[in-house]
Amino acid sequence: MSETVKSEPLKKLHIKTYGCQMNVYDSERMVDILRPLGYEVSGEADGADLVLLNTCHIREKAAEKVYSEIGRLKELREEKTARGEGRMTIAVAGCVAQAEGAEIMNRAPAVDLVVGPQAYHQLPELIARTTRARGERLSADFAPEDKFDSLSAERHVTGPTAFLTVQEGCDKFCTFCVVPYTRGAEWSRPVASIVAEARSLAEKGVREVTLLGQNVNAYNGDDGAGNESSLPLLMEALSEIHGLDRIRYTTSHPNDMTDELIRAHADNPKIMPYLHLPVQSGSDKILRAMNRKHGRQAYIELIERIKAANPRLALSGDFIVGFPGETDKDFDDTMDLIRQVRYASAFSFKYSKRPGTPASGMPGQVDEAVADARLKALQALINEQQQAFKADLVGQTIDVLFEKRGRHNRQAIGRSPWLQSVFAEDADHLIGQIVPVKIIGLGNNSLIGELESVPA
Repeated sequence: MSETVKSEPLKKLHIKTYGCQMNVYDSERMVDILRPLGYEVSGEADGADLVLLNTCHIREKAAEKVYSEIGRLKELREEKTARGEGRMTIAVAGCVAQAEGAEIMNRAPAVDLVVGPQAYHQLPELIARTTRARGERLSADFAPEDKFDSLSAERHVTGPTAFLTVQEGCDKFCTFCVVPYTRGAEWSRPVASIVAEARSLAEKGVREVTLLGQNVNAYNGDDGAGNESSLPLLMEALSEIHGLDRIRYTTSHPNDMTDELIRAHADNPKIMPYLHLPVQSGSDKILRAMNRKHGRQAYIELIERIKAANPRLALSGDFIVGFPGETDKDFDDTMDLIRQVRYASAFSFKYSKRPGTPASGMPGQVDEAVADARLKALQALINEQQQAFKADLVGQTIDVLFEKRGRHNRQAIGRSPWLQSVFAEDADHLIGQIVPVKIIGLGNNSLIGELESVPA
């Protein structure tokens, strides 16, 4: 009579991700690391065996939101224990963990472990120590090369698009930004490591990758022959991977937009005609105060060169209104720049103090009501340009990469070359394929299309 071998029940892992796309990538890699330990992802914190808060330190009071969430998790842990379901482990990861790790340990004893964005490859060991005897609970190493050396090229993916981190850290030290203090100096992964991960993604059906970095266009990883590569050369190598048909990258700095990279937008058909190139302000005075190291006219002339290389390219940007010392004239300069450049999309924010940054102590902090009014006016202008860009696509046939099913029967949602969502009926069998779609209408934040022909 044979014995029945009982398998260990899967442990539930819940990750709450705050902030940027790089945090999304990091959360996915943490899942990859923990899956071999028997964890499966749960959409709910209630009942989870491990809860990870992957935090972002960009906004003011980001840490307070984390502490509030920790309080809620502490209650859920007590309820789980009372039900006799074991103990929930609470972990804080990401940039708040890096910036305030020791403070979190002191202020929130409910937290079992804290791990910075360059040290999450140590999670299995940290969890084991914590489970055994509440051992070492804090890891905030600043060695991205160790992290990526420890991560497998194999990833668990579920759709035709994926993020792929190629560069981390920042050397620019903009006065409003915490990234140099939480992610460290600029560092680029070797070309071979990135290509191996991208090839693995393509083998799993990924058709489009977005290359991530705090200053991704400053990429200068080792090419395998002891030389520094560049972002255009990296994308050229990725373009040779069978099945990988679309390449994007974000976020870029204007000062690292080289002639070679501009030419790549004209010469490499796999690079999508979409560029996110933050300027933050159109005022030279404010750009100097931000330590952006470029001027208004230099940015405008750069955009002209980019558009000349690829007239189909759509632009996205970042804008901060209400930066310390911003006058009505400075804001008018920003609005004028937006009218000259014309954006297909943009992210815009009121200035908020980032703890520890030079701007947080600058004089001339702008009144909240004034900043609110400026943000409303800027967003109205950006929305007008965004709608005009979308309206110009109506009647055109464009290539759409279908990503997932829509809410309606047989509807599918895809992605245009310019990153807009595209809805099409009778397309749910085309997920993972790039298909010609005629744009017939506009949604609030999307395009409505119909298939030119219905592929089998």
